[in-house]
Amino acid sequence: MTVRRSLIAVTSAAFMALMPNVAQAAESYPDPRPLTGQQIIHDPTVIRLKSGGYAAYSTGGIIGARLSQDGRHWADAGNAFAEPPGWWYEYNDKADPWAPDISYRDGRYWLYYAVSSWGSNHSAIGVATSPSGLPGTWTDRGKVFSSERTDTWNAIDPAIITSHGRLWMSFGSYWSGIRMVELDPETGKAVQGATVHHLATRPDLPYAVEGPYIVKHGRHYYLFASYDACCSGVNSTYRIKVGRSTSVTGPYLDSTGKPMLEGGGDLVLEGHGRFIGTGGQSVFKDRGQDWLAYHYYDAEDNGTPKLGLNRLDWTKDGWPDVA
Repeated sequence: MTVRRSLIAVTSAAFMALMPNVAQAAESYPDPRPLTGQQIIHDPTVIRLKSGGYAAYSTGGIIGARLSQDGRHWADAGNAFAEPPGWWYEYNDKADPWAPDISYRDGRYWLYYAVSSWGSNHSAIGVATSPSGLPGTWTDRGKVFSSERTDTWNAIDPAIITSHGRLWMSFGSYWSGIRMVELDPETGKAVQGATVHHLATRPDLPYAVEGPYIVKHGRHYYLFASYDACCSGVNSTYRIKVGRSTSVTGPYLDSTGKPMLEGGGDLVLEGHGRFIGTGGQSVFKDRGQDWLAYHYYDAEDNGTPKLGLNRLDWTKDGWPDVA
């Protein structure tokens, strides 16, 4: 799959009045790390495995898998699952999963993902576990959290973070933006009756923000999110913005103090040169170094979505800087 779901397809011109604060001049954006092998990917989540090497999972297939020994040469490794779990068909007639998130805790790997259909918030987030994190070893554990057409949020694009011994999941796409719920660390599923926290949105329809990812650095939590339109090849306007908070549930503010709930957010990375529509991001740690993983549309390869990896450094005042 080379498209991502959104409530309304929009053009870059529609957002000119909503330009974010610019944390890094466009002309200074670094290109992604040069990669070889199978680079085609969408909405990547990457992890360094305990056994050595790297795994990347993504939208496409039955959660598409890529493996690498050095983080530079990537090989197609099939799919996380041989067959889609039956309950997926309730949310998508092709059982098509989106935007996975991989993490490791309590001696096993956890893979969160979403099932939905384009333009609908009849959506659900599921979870699977694995002893190794490798494709073909995942056991599906069922539904974590869902949304219905009567809700003001969309239960897709999950991302997990632990804070002070409690487990949290950020999620969301369009509708009212980015949300968060607490999870039961034993089951990995939403706490019964969990409060749905609101983290970020846009001031006007169609609230084009999605794909949250939260990372802790120093005393702050940083909320990365994808803004504007994806899934249109070289016409995509996806870009990555960030805000921070001293609490995992917010409020998240940009470097000028503007809340992300009011459209704030510092620009981290946007399209430049051949690398169009940078977004669908996640962050992973490799031997103490943070890395930003994302997809871009290659203007020199007919807009094919590919894996972007950049080192993520931090400024003296504690803001992320793509290197």
